[in-house]
Amino acid sequence: MRRSLRGTNLSIDLKAKRVLAIGECMVEMAPQAGALYKMGFAGDTFNTTWYLRRCLPADWSVGYLTAVGQDGVSDRMIGFMADSGIDTSAVIRRPDRTVGLYMIQLSDKGERSFAYWRNQSAARLLADDEAQLIQRLSGVGLAYFSGITLAILDVQGRARLFAALAAARAAGTKVAFDPNLRPALWSDSNMMCETIMQAAAQSDIVLPSFDDEARWFGDTDPAATLARYAQAEEVVVKNGEGAMRVRSSGHVFDFQPPAVAQVVDSTAAGDSFNAAYLAARLAGTGVPTALQAGAALAGRVIGARGALVEMS
Repeated sequence: MRRSLRGTNLSIDLKAKRVLAIGECMVEMAPQAGALYKMGFAGDTFNTTWYLRRCLPADWSVGYLTAVGQDGVSDRMIGFMADSGIDTSAVIRRPDRTVGLYMIQLSDKGERSFAYWRNQSAARLLADDEAQLIQRLSGVGLAYFSGITLAILDVQGRARLFAALAAARAAGTKVAFDPNLRPALWSDSNMMCETIMQAAAQSDIVLPSFDDEARWFGDTDPAATLARYAQAEEVVVKNGEGAMRVRSSGHVFDFQPPAVAQVVDSTAAGDSFNAAYLAARLAGTGVPTALQAGAALAGRVIGARGALVEMS
């Protein structure tokens, strides 16, 4: 087993202190005490955006690219983003759509399942205009998206998003990608896997989760997942409580996250890890320290209910 840390302190060279995440923010109904639910706003890439804003220094711009409606709940969502310090200038407003909703259901061990209502979600149309996407990605230092971002788009929308990301990358934007495999959102598992690999091939940083990858790609261990994403410069294979397998600048090593005393709600564990890890890397921190930051934030998040947990 290779355990070299040489080269893992290299920083990410960005052209601007500007991060733009792409995806879908939804209304979240999170269980509280008894039979009560609390309404909030969340979604995988939005969760990462929210935590990135809290992890990065104030001189960084953190924005979100999505599409919402022009109704009251969409207004509340945009207001929540703005109040959270997130740049909403890339948000597309559509009069013919609204936003999606999901409800969290928890087991007694903190594991979650979801029920979704998203057929009229405007975010499904966020990639309808390729020129608009290219314009919104112009000047971005880091673009971040996920497999769920791709899953909610049709085939043409995915192609337009890939083209816009390729143009941004050619102009110097770094691209980070979390495969976040959710087969229920795809019409075909083979298409899901092919599209995920296509996305990873044009990404600089890939942040997969081994459990998902093993089920749908047949990976036998995190090392196999790491090897499959060989085209990316930096890969972190998240592995629940187990050791992560990491490659950065050609150097491979394992990272064992510290044990978490109590898991209350595992929602946004990976999303928050991604945020703290990327924030640390963007701020010039080496990979080992960034991994520690990611694990620390994820451990804190799964110790509370809901996707967005205040850090103060």
